[in-house]
Amino acid sequence: MRKITVTVALMLAAGLGWAQTKEKEKVPSYEARQLKVEEVNLVSSYYHQDGNNSAVTGGIGTEKLTDYANSFDLVLTKLDAKNRQHTFTFDFNIDHYTSASSDKIDPLTVSSASKSDTHIYPSVTWRVQNPRNRTTMSFGYSYSTEYDYKSNGFTAQFAKTSADNNREVSLRASIFMDTWSAILPAELRPATYGSGAENDRIKVDEKPRNSYNLALSVSQVINKRLQLLLIAEPSFQQGLLSTPFHRVYFTDGSLTIERLPGTRLKLPVGVRANYFYGDRVIVRTFYRFYADDWGMVAHTANLEVPVKITPFLSISPFYRFHTQSAVRYFRPYGQHNSNLLYHTSDYDIGDISTHFVGTGVRVAPPGGVLGIRHWNSLELRYGHYLRSTGMTANIVTMLVKVK
Repeated sequence: MRKITVTVALMLAAGLGWAQTKEKEKVPSYEARQLKVEEVNLVSSYYHQDGNNSAVTGGIGTEKLTDYANSFDLVLTKLDAKNRQHTFTFDFNIDHYTSASSDKIDPLTVSSASKSDTHIYPSVTWRVQNPRNRTTMSFGYSYSTEYDYKSNGFTAQFAKTSADNNREVSLRASIFMDTWSAILPAELRPATYGSGAENDRIKVDEKPRNSYNLALSVSQVINKRLQLLLIAEPSFQQGLLSTPFHRVYFTDGSLTIERLPGTRLKLPVGVRANYFYGDRVIVRTFYRFYADDWGMVAHTANLEVPVKITPFLSISPFYRFHTQSAVRYFRPYGQHNSNLLYHTSDYDIGDISTHFVGTGVRVAPPGGVLGIRHWNSLELRYGHYLRSTGMTANIVTMLVKVK
């Protein structure tokens, strides 16, 4: 389920990027100090995937999944007595999904605990922008809950802009403290171990997982047409990093649960370049290199070209390519050696390449969408995903901005 969230977030980030300007945002000059609504964003998406490499059944079997996601985002602003701008962002997200593969956790029942579920994840962020010393500080809290885990996240960020407003250096730190329910496949549960279902009075083990993330970025306006962003995002995870209801089959036909190390160190670095080709075309490019201590090395390249057809209508075709090597603990179905300590058949951390292609259409008429003055813009995006294992997915997203 978390993979879906990441996909939707990437699409929305690409869509919202069109609203960026060629220069840094200027500090408001007005003197009003009352709290006011800056904007409201409503996002809704539909996602469907299908494939035949489910980790729940050991690297084979259906990956069919459908997800409906909705997000409500409220942004409030206020100036204080020192002319500092305070921005409060309240974000509420809810996904509902059905998963045929997760239903195989307990194939002897009509429905397992995870066949369908609702994922809720609200967050709140407070940002303070000081025009005198050109600094911005922000603090955020997020909460996430699903049938088998709960998470609390805390984020702090500091950024400083140069005197000419052409450079910004930013440092962000975050921690996510998760608690997982260690649900096991039905045939591998001890007699006194629960199923994880809501109506099961027998409990399952609760396991922690903590993630510590840093992000250092430098953005630079090279000239009127070119902007660059360099970013490094090291992270460290500790706790239950495997998924206990993922099956693993050995070469002798026996099976066990997925087991992975209790720590993982990741190091992604990336560069983003935006080139403004006149007033109608923007070329947005992004490249990321990733490596971790589990042996995975990955490359991701993204291209998006928003084009203004008219001052109020734009299209944004995009394409993303990703390739990665498998972690050293990965083997396909039935190819694991039982003498090894760690093993997984989850293709998400296997040797794969993916393509993601689509386009967005955005309208922002001066009188508002459909003549509704505060309905600032409407955007529709479609993306098609293809993995080298044969898995395919489609996602449709709608974004409404009210200002």
